[in-house]
Amino acid sequence: MNTFQAAAVTRLYRVIADQIAGRIRAGEFPRGGRLPSERELAEQLQVSRASIREALIALEIEGYVEVRVGTGVFVTAARETAAPAAYPAPGQDGIGPFDLLEARMLIEPECAGMAAQHGSPAQIAAIRDAHEGMSLGNSPGRHDREFHNAIAAACGNAAVAASVAHLWELTQTSPVYSRMEDYFVDTKVWAIAHAEHQRILTAIQARDPIRARHAMHAHLLGILARLREDFGDDNGAPQWCAAR
Repeated sequence: MNTFQAAAVTRLYRVIADQIAGRIRAGEFPRGGRLPSERELAEQLQVSRASIREALIALEIEGYVEVRVGTGVFVTAARETAAPAAYPAPGQDGIGPFDLLEARMLIEPECAGMAAQHGSPAQIAAIRDAHEGMSLGNSPGRHDREFHNAIAAACGNAAVAASVAHLWELTQTSPVYSRMEDYFVDTKVWAIAHAEHQRILTAIQARDPIRARHAMHAHLLGILARLREDFGDDNGAPQWCAAR
């Protein structure tokens, strides 16, 4: 008996990346040339700039382009050597950073409110310890994850806590998310995140679920805004500036 093969769900950013890669291989975007701006690409492809951002990062990982923050995105792959972009196996291409953050925004604010209502003293102490560890340690990313997972553990609902942990696992294994963080997350950004964490912690310690929800939502919105900063000039500079 014949069986159907599982259908792969192709991410939108993957479709966009393959279109741009095809044009690079065809020689339409010459090596050393600057790609059109994110705004122009979004208008041409009729997609969001967030999807364009994810596609450009994926292309950099594959070796087609080089991202120069503050300048733009430049073609690095030669027409003769660039390999066709292939669809990864189902489930291995990674979920885009903005989809992950939107999912977190659906779950984590309510999780913070529940933690304020139901967290035990020991669980709230664990949230505080994770927050303090982020300010003292040299691995802010690890303490950041511990902070959010500690809030999830304190929410009083195992299914919600498992959902938060799974979203963080997807985030940690996303090469596109990791590369985006490399560009847009530095010590200044971690200091901002630490201050945002403090507001969440204060609300949870005060047993104020409304303020905890708002503080977590504001924190995640801040992450979205920071990751949406432009790569380069978007004010009408020539599209095909040669790399110098």
